[in-house]
Amino acid sequence: MSPSTAGLAGTAMTASAPVVWGTTFVVTTELLPAGHPLFAGLLRALPAGLIALAITRTLPRGTWWARAMVLGVLNIGVLFPLLFVAAERLPGGVAATLSATQPLVVAVLAVTVLRQGPSLWSFGWGVAGVVGVGLVVIGPDAGFDAFGILAGLGGAASMALGVTLTKRWGRPDGVGPTAFAGWQLAAGGLFLVPVTFLFEGAPPAVDGDAALGYLWLGLVGGLLSYVLWVRGVTTLPVTSVAVLVLLSPIVAALLGAVLLGQSLGPVQLIGFALALAAIAAGQITPRSAKPTMPTSPTSPTKPTEEGITR
Repeated sequence: MSPSTAGLAGTAMTASAPVVWGTTFVVTTELLPAGHPLFAGLLRALPAGLIALAITRTLPRGTWWARAMVLGVLNIGVLFPLLFVAAERLPGGVAATLSATQPLVVAVLAVTVLRQGPSLWSFGWGVAGVVGVGLVVIGPDAGFDAFGILAGLGGAASMALGVTLTKRWGRPDGVGPTAFAGWQLAAGGLFLVPVTFLFEGAPPAVDGDAALGYLWLGLVGGLLSYVLWVRGVTTLPVTSVAVLVLLSPIVAALLGAVLLGQSLGPVQLIGFALALAAIAAGQITPRSAKPTMPTSPTSPTKPTEEGITR
């Protein structure tokens, strides 16, 4: 396989994760019991993380215990409940547009955390992507709940920081993407256990539809998708990965049209074209872009930061 073909294959595999995440909005609104976003996040994360750990039998070592917890809280423990809160309190279009701001946050963090040169290319196409998603999914009857908006923006910022730190720290030698994803899912899930029971109390009644929804979000939207996602984050340019999240609201809008009978007019089609152009442009690195500077002194290739198999 040529390098270009391998790169395309890696991008396609990574892109499948936000495609699956695009089903979250319809699954949440159509299948899950309302009013339990923390419980939904918990069931999406913890079982998937424990399954990954059982399969790989690989635990963190040294500084990776703390790093796995930080990444798990940012990428899972904070992100999941905020996504479900935004999905419940806002129209799907508004929530999706807020989540589409993540590439903009990553473009800023790439400068401040990864010490890359400022990229007008990445920032400009990030803005274009948000505009495109907004044209696709925000209708004239969109509501703007303040708490829901804060939750949507908070979720985007949390995942953007998690993605950036994952890129900065890398993945320990000898630890595959399944184990690495399992660390984060388990850590995020354990973080959510006391938070869920503190704020939501007893779990809701789960009928057949809800069980199917939780299984989909946990096994496919959690375990499988995050394995592919962390593999992409650690191997592809961070801004190229971040812009792929625009696929989530696009898929959500398509599912709304196909499953819920929502219409797509000329404005939505223009938005689709703009968002897809932003995704494609995000995979191109301009020649003027500066390479990433060396990361922290504690490089993930040092023996003290390797994973250990048990």
